[in-house]
Amino acid sequence: QVQLVESGGGLVQPGGSLRLSCAASGSIFSIYAGGWYRQAPGKQRELVATITTAGSTNYADSVKGRFTISRDNAKKSVYLQMNSLKPEDTALYLCNVGGVTFGSWGQGTQVTVSS
Repeated sequence: QVQLVESGGGLVQPGGSLRLSCAASGSIFSIYAGGWYRQAPGKQRELVATITTAGSTNYADSVKGRFTISRDNAKKSVYLQMNSLKPEDTALYLCNVGGVTFGSWGQGTQVTVSS
């Protein structure tokens, strides 16, 4: 079983920054794609960013240019650097490794952007 633990969420003012971390255990992390998703109350879960085993990245249009996803296979971790945060970024951020359907999910870390 793959265990994923997110950290780094919190309350930040608009325009601020946060760095989310997702630490994995119990898997051969390097062979799986990673990703960050988010879900706000009353809204569907949406893809934020993904990263392949080779390091290729993909971003939702809403975060492109502001967020950066990265991974460190040696540390079995995936990260999300979030800059220029907006109130609409407020959501529970969920880490995924190995795909949405059959992969593993973390418990989520809350990000709240408010003045």
